[in-house]
Amino acid sequence: MATPDAGLPGAEGVEPAPWAQLEAPARLLLQALQAGPEGARRGLGVLRALGSRGWEPFDWGRLLEALCREEPVVQGPDGRLELKPLLLRLPRICQRNLMSLLMAVRPSLPESGLLSVLQIAQQDLAPDPDAWLRALGELLRRDLGVGTSMEGASPLSEKCQRQLQSLCRGLGLGGRRLKSPQAPDPEEEENRDSQQPGKRRKDSEEEAASPEGNRVPKRLRCWEEEEDHEKERPEHKSLEFLADGGSASPIKDQPVMGVKTGEDGSNLDDAKGLAESLELPKAIQDQLPRLQQLLKTLEEGLEGLEDAPPVELQLLHECSPSQMDLLCAQLQLPQLSDLGLLRLCTWLLALSPDLSLSNATVLTRSLFLGRILSLTSSASRLLTTALTSFCAKYTYPVCSALLDPVLQAPGTGPAQTELLCCLVKTESLEPDAQVLMLGQILELPWKEETFLVLQSLLERQVEMTPEKFSVLMEKLCKKGLAATTSMAYAKLMLTVMTKYQANITETQRLGLAMALEPNTTFLRKSLKAALKHLGP
Repeated sequence: MATPDAGLPGAEGVEPAPWAQLEAPARLLLQALQAGPEGARRGLGVLRALGSRGWEPFDWGRLLEALCREEPVVQGPDGRLELKPLLLRLPRICQRNLMSLLMAVRPSLPESGLLSVLQIAQQDLAPDPDAWLRALGELLRRDLGVGTSMEGASPLSEKCQRQLQSLCRGLGLGGRRLKSPQAPDPEEEENRDSQQPGKRRKDSEEEAASPEGNRVPKRLRCWEEEEDHEKERPEHKSLEFLADGGSASPIKDQPVMGVKTGEDGSNLDDAKGLAESLELPKAIQDQLPRLQQLLKTLEEGLEGLEDAPPVELQLLHECSPSQMDLLCAQLQLPQLSDLGLLRLCTWLLALSPDLSLSNATVLTRSLFLGRILSLTSSASRLLTTALTSFCAKYTYPVCSALLDPVLQAPGTGPAQTELLCCLVKTESLEPDAQVLMLGQILELPWKEETFLVLQSLLERQVEMTPEKFSVLMEKLCKKGLAATTSMAYAKLMLTVMTKYQANITETQRLGLAMALEPNTTFLRKSLKAALKHLGP
């Protein structure tokens, strides 16, 4: 039997993910798209996290180009080599979620790159073609005006159309009178139009004003809820802002089918949704006493850490982010003891499916932020364990809800700094999470506490791009004159020169020399020696 070449991925040990060679933002996005049916929504969350925490606007052109790039892969039992684009090497669930995400941000994508991706997807010769992927691809091609089928034809397979018509007939028998869109009743349509001339005229005007017609994809409701929640917080950039590189987003201008508007153009559905978001779903209101009793038992130590999460916690998935805020307040989560906090986090981490990124961010803020800011001495082992374990699973929510607010708070002292240093040194943090934390810290105004946290993070030898490393070096050198007596700054510089010696260019070495010249700490000699090892 032929054996794969040793230089190929997967020849030794576990085969790396197909996206392993991409840059960190693209890797983070594709990893999020792996998360089952919620992958597309998580992808949106990753884009928001990257856009609001120190990253450059996401480069869609580069990702689409990488998806089309062919690389040799081992195929079949005989170990033959074939050229295959990255898109077709992605797992099927990742491909589905990627197509769904591309539909959500389609107006912000470069059309040439998107067309190339769709052409490759259409050429997939897999023995079991995916009908879902086929439908998504067809809808995207229609958006680009290059549909492969007749105008107005359904992207669904014939079998799927039959099943949909059968479902509509079944629902119609239940009293809702839902009808198949393929078979409208002409007489009923005519009678309804004659009874509602104003609506008929309004529909005609809307059709004339929208050349795209019904080609515009409808956005998922859950995405809109998270989007609205992010707008309530000015420190977050929206996905549209990120995907469009910071300009006014075309996504906002896209007409959305089925949205009711008032005479002033306001969205009546949004107004109704806002009112609904200010109160908890009835299912959760009914369970509030039970949830409060569960928290009481946690405080009393009657529940073991090994217990499975109560079924009542599944109701958290029914909350929008604003409703989650309200629920946290009513349950008084910030008042939990550290023991109750750890046991609640154990339950939350065991939930399946996982919490959405927005809801996890709300919970992080409620459970940890006030508790950390009020510390006057070292955090308890229980608090530290709860925070590090929660961060290992929900890295982006913890970063966005805690890292910046704590480091920028005026009352941040040794207790808060010690806990953040412990957090960034957690062994369970993935390399991409370390890069995300670094990007956030680089965007902050630096002070003594920032030096300590950054030094703890860089001890992990964070993998960063040359561009990110250049930003780090530039900020370090600028701080030299203002931190001549800072031991934290001196230790940070020593870490960079020893751990990242191979990354430092000659220009950066000269900048370091100028920054270290006025240093007066007792580490001055060690700094000079480390600088000498960098070169002439």
